[in-house]
Amino acid sequence: MTSDYSRSYQGSLAEPEAFWAEAAQGIHWFREWDQVLDCRDAPAGRWFTGGMLNTCYNAVDRHVAAGRGAQTALIYDSAMTGARSKLSYAELQHDVARFAGVLTELSVAQGDRVIIYMPMVPETVIAMLACARIGAVHSVVFGGFAANELAHRIDDAEPRLIVAASCGLEPGRTVAYKPLLDAAIEQAVHQPDGCIILQREQLRAQLSALDYDWHDLLAKAAPVDCVPVAATDPLYILYTSGTTGQPKGIVRDNGGHAVAMHWSMQAIYGVDAGDVFWAASDVGWVVGHSYIVYGPLLRGCTTVVFEGKPVGTPDAGAFWRVIADHGVSALFTAPTAIRAIRRDDSAGELLGQYDLSSLRTLFLAGERCDPATLAWAGEKLGVPVIDHWWQTESGWAIAGNPMGLGRFEIKPGSAGRAMPGWDVQVLDDVGSPLQAGESGAIVCRLPLPPGSLPALWHDEERFREAYFDRFPGYYQSGDAGYIDADGYLYVMSRTDDVINVAGHRLSTGVIEEILATHPDVAECAVTGIHDELKGQVPMGFVVLKANVSRAEPELIGELQALVREQLGPVAAFRKALVVLRLPKTRSGKILRRTLRNMVDGEAYSIPPTIDDPAILDEIADRLA
Repeated sequence: MTSDYSRSYQGSLAEPEAFWAEAAQGIHWFREWDQVLDCRDAPAGRWFTGGMLNTCYNAVDRHVAAGRGAQTALIYDSAMTGARSKLSYAELQHDVARFAGVLTELSVAQGDRVIIYMPMVPETVIAMLACARIGAVHSVVFGGFAANELAHRIDDAEPRLIVAASCGLEPGRTVAYKPLLDAAIEQAVHQPDGCIILQREQLRAQLSALDYDWHDLLAKAAPVDCVPVAATDPLYILYTSGTTGQPKGIVRDNGGHAVAMHWSMQAIYGVDAGDVFWAASDVGWVVGHSYIVYGPLLRGCTTVVFEGKPVGTPDAGAFWRVIADHGVSALFTAPTAIRAIRRDDSAGELLGQYDLSSLRTLFLAGERCDPATLAWAGEKLGVPVIDHWWQTESGWAIAGNPMGLGRFEIKPGSAGRAMPGWDVQVLDDVGSPLQAGESGAIVCRLPLPPGSLPALWHDEERFREAYFDRFPGYYQSGDAGYIDADGYLYVMSRTDDVINVAGHRLSTGVIEEILATHPDVAECAVTGIHDELKGQVPMGFVVLKANVSRAEPELIGELQALVREQLGPVAAFRKALVVLRLPKTRSGKILRRTLRNMVDGEAYSIPPTIDDPAILDEIADRLA
């Protein structure tokens, strides 16, 4: 454990106000705070109360004022159209100020909500920053999301305006956004004042009387300056799935968020002003908010906005091409993306075609990374591969391996150690601390650090019930796992993915880790299904590597033997299916609940292969 990390971690827990007050010096304040941490509004507490700042000013204008306006702020790379472009910080400031003028002309004021329903194009980032510039609260909804889900978000956020594009592009298809948007507005009770539509040449939309053309408005817009807002004012609302089916509106404030994003870029990811940082995600997810838009720009980095997917655009070398073309220093993606690349190019032949000398680190998050995938990436890339863990609610890494504080040993299967500000513990069902190596509920002792959620949008009761009531004094993450004797955290599954096999509590993540070691398995998922005798038994779904053909009974026998050897007969692992694809959310997370619902005891209601992309996308949209 390095001294820099130890000093930072211990200091952040022993004297959190002093630690984060020092970190806040990296942010421009129009007015400094009265109190660093105000815990009167328990359980979450509020950071930098009384302080005034503007997130857009810190992410854009501040760098121009410092004489760095000519530096590239944003690189746009579309694998779907072949288009590539760059915006300097000065150009980004110009475009954001003018679009903020558009919003102001349409009566959007401080505190108003704006829903952004856009693909991965520079205009999406511009719209987000323009909202922040005038103190409006943006709520980004993944482009192409189903109409009924968008309608729920419209009714909850009650936006004054919606900013959307005519279409989005995915491998093999064009997704028309406007019909989905129109259907959502028709279903919603709340009606926005209008919609601003970015027309894309791949599919232009028919505009209605309530619609405005993006380019027409921008052509006559006057730029506006940044508006100072309170540190505790909301910057954005980001909806995440909830157990009730009603999405939860995660609120992110301006002050704590800006401090955490700016600090984490250097401390955790080891990048600074001028470095090229690429989070290969979508702005519709928290990774996109934190590390495509706000984190890199607050730190003065160059950020990459990539339209496409790791495979099929046009091949498994798409990621390596982007790194080589743009001199990417650090890549952040989901393990599922690396597994997909490994499946299609296990020998790494495509990787060898590109100059990746600029790449210093690969970061993985979003889902637990199996050791085999981590080892493959490390071997082929020759750089540290860092698995780290965080959530929509946390906003940034709870556990990881801090490149800027002195990297420590990487333990495959682990998410690293708790990051400064996060007092991570593992509790049993009644809230008692567990010993090293014992699995239980992963929690974080209060107060939570800056950048974490201070509230749910207009739902205080649900906020407390979902995150704080079960373990008083702690934030309940909803994840299960253990901490080893060296302080490394192993996140194995969601708490509801711990299955009870004849009285033995087993993590499905442990079984997945074992299955992933089989040389023919590209990726896998395990879920518990009902069993009359044992209550529950594990059911495995495996995707084979490209060009691998196996007799299913023989393969399943090998998988059963693997689990029995490494976990023991107590796992009762006997059921498995070979599938062509796993159902996933659009952010790449496997829909284990969908898999669980597809099987019924001993009778499989799932075909031996899942290979219809339209069906899988529909399932993902409905259940994400």
